[in-house]
Amino acid sequence: MRTIGINLHAAKGLTDEEYLREIASLGFGAIFSGVLPPERQTAVADLCARYGIQYETLHAPFGHINDIWLADDNGMLDELRHCIDHCVLAGAPIAVVHLSAGMNPPSITDIGRERFARLVDYAAEKNIIVAFENQRKLANIAWAFEAFTTDTVRFCWDCGHEFCFTPGRHYMPLFGDRLVCTHIHDNTAVFNDDSHFLPFDGACDFDYVAKTLRESGYGGSLMLEVGNPSRYGDLEPREFLHKAADAAKTLRRMIDKEETL
Repeated sequence: MRTIGINLHAAKGLTDEEYLREIASLGFGAIFSGVLPPERQTAVADLCARYGIQYETLHAPFGHINDIWLADDNGMLDELRHCIDHCVLAGAPIAVVHLSAGMNPPSITDIGRERFARLVDYAAEKNIIVAFENQRKLANIAWAFEAFTTDTVRFCWDCGHEFCFTPGRHYMPLFGDRLVCTHIHDNTAVFNDDSHFLPFDGACDFDYVAKTLRESGYGGSLMLEVGNPSRYGDLEPREFLHKAADAAKTLRRMIDKEETL
């Protein structure tokens, strides 16, 4: 049975141990997080080991990712390499990386290409996979998968981004053969409304998501990237996590053709 996963502290109000113990009891077997302070990064990794949870990925910083393409990257490459170091620290084999942000990122530049090449080489030296995630711009991710053909550069399919950032454009037929991890969430399917609802609480087509993953042959985890406290503010943390587990298990059954919407 394929693993279901969820981001660290999708629901607020629990300690790291309370959270990990709770999601383990609900059947989640994997998590991801951002880059944490070193002591907490290792503590979370130790708790994952205790509760039988895989620390699957770290999400690389992206607050000023567009600077990677500019003459002065303001330390962005160093932040990305720092994420690789923390993947090693946490025992997480994959770093999820954005290539740009917003509707009008800088053009692809030689200096940006060179920086990403350095990042990919650095990750490979540490035995870490770089998984580029679909955002708003097809050109950036198409460049990356043409430029880097090794198994250490793979694809993170964010189905929610596909519905709200690039409606009508499907990334899996283009890059699904490089798929190594997922980000699964729902939204209103309105342009730029990246809401991060639980699956089935918005307007995204999860019959399509299930069919796409089933036909791709992907056997990795189904990783929720969810939260949105304004939508779920009336739920206690454990209630939200129970709802999240139900949604992830429903999607898993749909992929296995045991259930349809």
